[in-house]
Amino acid sequence: MGFLRNHWYDIGLALALGVGLFLFITKLSGLSGLLWISLVSLFLHQFEEYRYPGYFPGMINSVLFSSKQPDRFPLNSNTSLIVNVVIGWLFYFLAAVFAEQALWLGIATILVSVGNFVGHTFLFNIKGKTVYNPGMLTAVTLFLPIALYFFYVVIQQGLVTPIDWVLGIMLGIALNYLGILKLIDWLKDENTPYIFPKRCLLPDN
Repeated sequence: MGFLRNHWYDIGLALALGVGLFLFITKLSGLSGLLWISLVSLFLHQFEEYRYPGYFPGMINSVLFSSKQPDRFPLNSNTSLIVNVVIGWLFYFLAAVFAEQALWLGIATILVSVGNFVGHTFLFNIKGKTVYNPGMLTAVTLFLPIALYFFYVVIQQGLVTPIDWVLGIMLGIALNYLGILKLIDWLKDENTPYIFPKRCLLPDN
């Protein structure tokens, strides 16, 4: 598990290449193809956050939570694995697999992407007095255009039912709040052994 905690985002990059090859070979298009691309965007976003430049954990702990232990509190490497892999990969994957059959899943995951765009582009930069933070590039160039196109397609083609909207929005809010923010709070531990490596901290730490 130690290897997984420190390299899941590297595995994600390999999966992004694999899914990209799958899309190229199958020439999958339409809403299903878009949601597979959304999964790829998640992998790339996480790679930017945790590997290159990779100092998102230290940034969020220092900037958002004013932590005196940015290498482990409140976000630690175990919580990060659960949030990003167990929750993030699972729901984005299910949204891509079921596509039109469960559009509420697509809506929910796209709302997570929108939440990331808002957080990385505005919240983190305002709080940290910066113009860039790890994850912002992919949030702006991938998450935002994918989200806009997704909602354009499902609305323009009349694919979404009222129940899809209700379930999707409710799940999207739950994933953004309970699956990210509250999970970080619930699993925080100042004495946790799950510490981020120095490269995951802000450059001046």
